[in-house]
Amino acid sequence: MDDLLLSKIRLGVIAELLTVQCAPFSELQRATQTSNGNLGAHLSKLVAAGYVDEEKSFVDRRPLTRYSLTSLGRSAFITHVEEMQSLLKVGSA
Repeated sequence: MDDLLLSKIRLGVIAELLTVQCAPFSELQRATQTSNGNLGAHLSKLVAAGYVDEEKSFVDRRPLTRYSLTSLGRSAFITHVEEMQSLLKVGSA
C-alpha cells in the first residue's frame, strides 16, 4: 500500500482531484474540512511525491493556488485502491 495515501486528508485530496481538472486551495479545504496549515502540509507531501501539480498565480492582485492530479498520482491512487480491494478479498475468504 502507498503510505502517502493512508492519510484521510491526502486520500480526500486525491479523490477530489479525480473529479476535476484542477481545484483551488479553498475548494480542497472545504472538501477535506481541515485547516489551512494542515491542508498545506498534506498538499506539500503530495506535490513532493509528484502526485499533484501546484500552480500559483494572481487574480485581481490576490494569490490563487490551484492543484491538479498528475498521471503518477492517478496511477498511485488506482494501485492503492486495487491493493485495498485485494486485502478485502483475502479477509473475506
